[in-house]
Amino acid sequence: MITGMKLDSVFKMLLILLTVLVTADLLQSLRTVPRVYAQSLSSGSTVYIEPGTTMLRAPDGSRQVLGKVLIDLTNGNVWGLPTTVDQPYPVDMTASAPPTSKPFLLGKFDLSRIKDAR
Repeated sequence: MITGMKLDSVFKMLLILLTVLVTADLLQSLRTVPRVYAQSLSSGSTVYIEPGTTMLRAPDGSRQVLGKVLIDLTNGNVWGLPTTVDQPYPVDMTASAPPTSKPFLLGKFDLSRIKDAR
């Protein structure tokens, strides 16, 4: 039979062991946190694709269709990528092959003016 004093020391030893293990686990997780970097042109990405879909309208009024907006960050061209449905990718329920979305120019951002405004 374990006496009260011996039970107390066993409990303290287990508590110390648990504290050491939790602290070691915490320090390990803090040390291995992956670094997160802001998106930049140096990462190789020269386009920005707007999340979600929107109604795309050609500047000459020749077409109006649902799709995604893509911005070329090297020259400021804004392209419309038709999806024809409220999906993030093109869908054609009548064909068995995956459809290809052909982009059309929506407009242009004058990105050079951003540097001049500073």
